[in-house]
Amino acid sequence: MPSDVQSNRTMTKADLVERVYENIGFSKKEASEIVECVFEVMKSALETGDKVKISGFGNFVVQQKQARRGRNPQTNAAITIGARRVLTFKPSPVLKTALNGHAEDPWDGAAES
Repeated sequence: MPSDVQSNRTMTKADLVERVYENIGFSKKEASEIVECVFEVMKSALETGDKVKISGFGNFVVQQKQARRGRNPQTNAAITIGARRVLTFKPSPVLKTALNGHAEDPWDGAAES
């Protein structure tokens, strides 16, 4: 992992625009339009239930959650939690390796026979 990584920093859309501006050389307006366009395309695909797969990064998937019974923690009354769609993200092995600095070995730490 790079030594300049700060675990408490949040990258915003404005930071992404700035990075595109610096790395690609487009004007800030063009960089902003590109970032907005990418997010809009992803949002539209997810709204229609499509999966967004970005090679080397990961998959964004909309999953349907069924209605279920729950409890109000304040009153302890039974309630129904409505059906809803939730967005999940699964990082690619490439991203996992980049974050952890090494390939994950499922057999690492397993007892030898």
